[in-house]
Amino acid sequence: MLVNVCSIIGFNGQITDAAPLLVDSLKKMEYRGYDSVGIATLNDGKILISKGVGKVAEVDKALELHNLPGHVGIGHTRWATHGGVNDKNAHPHFSCTSEIAVVHNGIIDNYQELKDELSKEGHVFKSQTDSEVISHLLEKYCKKYDFDYIKSLIATCNTLKGSFAFVAIFKNGLICGARFDEPLIIGVAPSAIFLSSDVLGFLKYTDKAIFLDNGDIVTIEDGKYHIFDINNNKVTRVITQVAWELASTEKGKYAHHTIKEIHEQPSILLNSINKNNNFQQFCEYVKNASNVYITGSGTSYHSGLLAKRLLAKYAKIKAEVIMSSEFHYFSDTLESNSVVIAISQSGETADVIHSVKKAKEGGSKILSIINVPTSSLARLSDSFLVLNCGPEIGVAATKSFLAQLMVLYNIVSVMSNSRLDLNIAMQKKLVKDVEKTLELDEYIESLMAKLDNEIKHIYILGRSIHYPIALEGSLKIKELAYIHAEGIAAGELKHGPLALIDNKSVVIVLNPVDETYQDVISSSNEIKSRGAVIIGISNKHHDIYDEYIELPECVDFLYPVIEVIPLQIMSYYLALKMQVDPDYPRNLAKSVTVK
Repeated sequence: MLVNVCSIIGFNGQITDAAPLLVDSLKKMEYRGYDSVGIATLNDGKILISKGVGKVAEVDKALELHNLPGHVGIGHTRWATHGGVNDKNAHPHFSCTSEIAVVHNGIIDNYQELKDELSKEGHVFKSQTDSEVISHLLEKYCKKYDFDYIKSLIATCNTLKGSFAFVAIFKNGLICGARFDEPLIIGVAPSAIFLSSDVLGFLKYTDKAIFLDNGDIVTIEDGKYHIFDINNNKVTRVITQVAWELASTEKGKYAHHTIKEIHEQPSILLNSINKNNNFQQFCEYVKNASNVYITGSGTSYHSGLLAKRLLAKYAKIKAEVIMSSEFHYFSDTLESNSVVIAISQSGETADVIHSVKKAKEGGSKILSIINVPTSSLARLSDSFLVLNCGPEIGVAATKSFLAQLMVLYNIVSVMSNSRLDLNIAMQKKLVKDVEKTLELDEYIESLMAKLDNEIKHIYILGRSIHYPIALEGSLKIKELAYIHAEGIAAGELKHGPLALIDNKSVVIVLNPVDETYQDVISSSNEIKSRGAVIIGISNKHHDIYDEYIELPECVDFLYPVIEVIPLQIMSYYLALKMQVDPDYPRNLAKSVTVK
């Protein structure tokens, strides 16, 4: 799967210089891509570009991006797909005449064909990116249509195949943008207009946003915007007031966004449960479905696996969980009157979007659990529930996973006829239990410091509802610390994985006192006899553990909510131990918006 999660910002305003604002906005969105950065501004009728490899602060320090003159500009942070990480492949990209510059997010599937064709027509390319074809296409069609910018944009969009959101700046000061299967949002401020791939790009300056639909084209000039569809019809899109607080995007007293967001989890629990008004409608769809399918990617897939177990045990509803990247191969077998529950923090994940479109075509009802109510997934859904956990900047999902669990628990609670009763008293106690678990931060830090610096493999064991948490914990360790980690169903040890265990292994066992407790102790004995170090995460100490992380006592079915927190904290401190940045894992970005 290709990863392309670049950030885009465009700015048109006459009161302030564009460059410092663009740099500041790109820093806010850097979690979307951090290979390279660049901006373009218009000054005295000439487009100026400055760009380089590295994070925003690094490139700004080296090149003084913030000093580029001009009141109109565009900016970009890149996550490489086509072409290596170098200055030439960084955005923006010029046209041949340098009268147009473009920034782009997405994948142009037919770029090689277009590049060959444009090269034959005399266009000279300076990068190995697919994105550069857009600037040359715009130049070609501007000449063909005598600088009718709308016609040129429409022709360009109709020529491109794949997914894209792009913003272009022209030497006359016009900024244009278009989107197809990639997010692009207008920010409307009193004295400026923004175009961005993320509301965080302009949230410091305005909370008024217009979420463009697929196929929308926008032009911005003299502080005014105009929106057209692909057939050159003027369209109107509503202005939405964005509710997120900008303060939640700052690190505050914490060294990294990741650990800050781990510690924010108590404050988001009740929001995730109680700030959705349409639980009943959502649950009615599930109740009346002939079949229920759950789909998601990565962390969202793991929350789906737990939901499957909870629905079966407490709501007596059978559900099948399918990875979104595999859903396409399964979609033609979906029965009529099925419900597909799609789980996605961003609501823009390409595999998830593709999955629900296929299911929708086949007549399935689409339900979604998302953090962004204006996302593409929300617009595709018959009903959706919102995580209400605020913006998540750390690439590895932490608080959004916990929010997903709480929404799913509440769905099961509503549908379980009181077999799983997530009442107010239980919710309040859960908040205190999460707070108490977070108090283990310093102890877990010291525990990770004691581990062998040459550690190569970590195994996490769990049974029943704890197994999805073992998978999630192993994913976090891989993402943040670059250490091989594997979540294992404890009962499967003797069917193969036990061959991997030796005296250089670290094994974490998820073992609260419930129906799985004694079986996990038996598995731990098998591990101990092979010489592995065992870290027990439980509410009850056992001599089999070499190290013990104590959980607070809670209702059996809620232990997954609590036990994931030590695994998140472990992953963070392992990343620091390995001297890597936990906020920006290599080769990964926050939202995978292309397949």
